[in-house]
Amino acid sequence: MKKIIGVVGEIGSGKDTFCNFVKENYENVHFLRFSDGLTEALKIFSDDIKREDQQWLSSVLRERFGGDILVKALVKKISNISEGIIILNGVRRPADFDALMNIGGKLIYVTADIKKRWERVILRKEKSDDDVPFEKFLELCGAEAEQQILSIAQRADYKIENNGTKEEFYIKIKELIDKIYG
Repeated sequence: MKKIIGVVGEIGSGKDTFCNFVKENYENVHFLRFSDGLTEALKIFSDDIKREDQQWLSSVLRERFGGDILVKALVKKISNISEGIIILNGVRRPADFDALMNIGGKLIYVTADIKKRWERVILRKEKSDDDVPFEKFLELCGAEAEQQILSIAQRADYKIENNGTKEEFYIKIKELIDKIYG
């Protein structure tokens, strides 16, 4: 049986840490990101993938093919998975949320204080443009793709605050997953 979890959260809130913990500590976990298709497409053209490039490509694809284009791609992938925990990282838009609810998923909101999120983004250097001044980080957080996160987060089934240590966050994750799926 499939158990589907959608994860929403601001840049640097701990979404990947949440997903990786579940993947490493539970059996038969499938990890998908809404941005997977964007990253795959951008890698064809450049090894230097920036967050701004992903945001731009997302806007272009949605404008051309409809607001649910990335959701449709993920739903196709999910339909090929017969059992286990499926984690959809990066729920950001109403179409993402609606698709998650239509396939019986639960939405988890991962959040943290903005200063802590900025510090984490600088340390992880996941994207080539992650090492930015705080003012630029605030600008990235205000991008179109990020703006809808809070309205989606308000509709989440569960919320986890990630302002402490990694170990404290892991305890919260385990308690929540065990509560949801026992």
